[in-house]
Amino acid sequence: MDTSLREAAREFLIRYGGDTFPNLFRSARGSVVVDDTGREILDFTSGQMCATIGHNHPAIVRAVHEAGEKAYHMFSGMIPEVVAQLARTMAQDWMPAGLTKSIFINTGSESNEVALRMAKMYTGGFEVLAVGGSWHGVTGGVSATSFASDRKGYGVHVPGVYVMPEPNTYRPYIKGLEGEASALACLEIGLKMYDMASTGRRAAIIIEPVISAGGVLVPPASYMRTLRKAADDRGMLLIFDEAQTAFGRIAERHASDFFGVVPDIMTVSKTMGGGLPLAATVTTPRIEADVHAKGFTYYTSHVSDPLPAMVGLAVLETIRKEHLLERARTTGAYMRQRFLELQSRYEQIGDVRGLGMLLGVELVKDRESREPYHQLGALTTQKCFQLGLSMNIRRRPERGSVWRIAPPLTTTHDEIDRGIEILDRALRESLDEIARSHAAASAAHNVLSA
Repeated sequence: MDTSLREAAREFLIRYGGDTFPNLFRSARGSVVVDDTGREILDFTSGQMCATIGHNHPAIVRAVHEAGEKAYHMFSGMIPEVVAQLARTMAQDWMPAGLTKSIFINTGSESNEVALRMAKMYTGGFEVLAVGGSWHGVTGGVSATSFASDRKGYGVHVPGVYVMPEPNTYRPYIKGLEGEASALACLEIGLKMYDMASTGRRAAIIIEPVISAGGVLVPPASYMRTLRKAADDRGMLLIFDEAQTAFGRIAERHASDFFGVVPDIMTVSKTMGGGLPLAATVTTPRIEADVHAKGFTYYTSHVSDPLPAMVGLAVLETIRKEHLLERARTTGAYMRQRFLELQSRYEQIGDVRGLGMLLGVELVKDRESREPYHQLGALTTQKCFQLGLSMNIRRRPERGSVWRIAPPLTTTHDEIDRGIEILDRALRESLDEIARSHAAASAAHNVLSA
């Protein structure tokens, strides 16, 4: 291990938030990453939820090599053949009916910026209604529509953004209402509040169909249908941010298929690039023609680049060839069952929810109060890493302590079993450590009182 590189990381890198490990990392393959000590760590987050078909899948390695033989980059006005091929594949095989026009950029933030620019130009409005717990990116426009975290300290947000409460059926905002009734009440109140505040210059409603950063919240289908009608009634475009839900993660092509609701614009990113920066904004020919006639531009240095397009085709072909939609369904069901078994042994696991290979596991102090158990979540996540399992936990006082479980779709049952064994041990040791700490604190208090 080259300790000087750890020192270099501390001295020369800007810290950018989130969970940062003391180790550096050397390589990744399949469901495993390797740190700078040579230790193998099981990855239950698919990197940053991106390596859907596994780290460094051979198909991606071949695609990168092929791009190297042809072209990595071109002038933005020169459309590479592979980009046209990817657009056709998306329209014919992967998108819901009607969404056939794509633009290919780099990140989820970018894809949502494109979507909002289109919606504002198409409608002539500027107001955007977003959902609490959402995460749409960190760039200028979309950072204003992201309500999961990280809103403070960056100055004035883009004006015209409104928020409504998310449909959290496990921890309802409205006491006395549960499940679907709570979700629909949140939507009704959110729409009424927005209508009261609106200036009439309406543009878009944007939502993650599965609200991942907010705790892997899956709205009822009736919520999504009502949201579709709400957008239509107000002359707004409905945008689905499917960064985490498209291309097999939830055992469907995308959440639009799952809910049976087609948006006006769909954004895709993480699950499309297999670990490389690739995103797309997809809309209808009618919307594309309208904004083009009005002078729409989104002209960047890396729009329509051939390298990520080559990789995107390889990812989609791998999902088809290796039957990863079906595998996400069966492996996801197996993974959920293993977490439910763990829940039966630990009162502190309050809820297991999600779709396919995207699960949310919420920790509580007890199931009756559902009070978030942040201390247990943080400590167990740390112990999991020490034992060889990388986990991602969302710790927000208002939204609970929730693990987002999202291993690659290629993860095996044996790897899931190994991850559950590690988590079981980490939970047991964490609870014992917390109990000892409380006992020591109580004994010290008694001594002082005496």
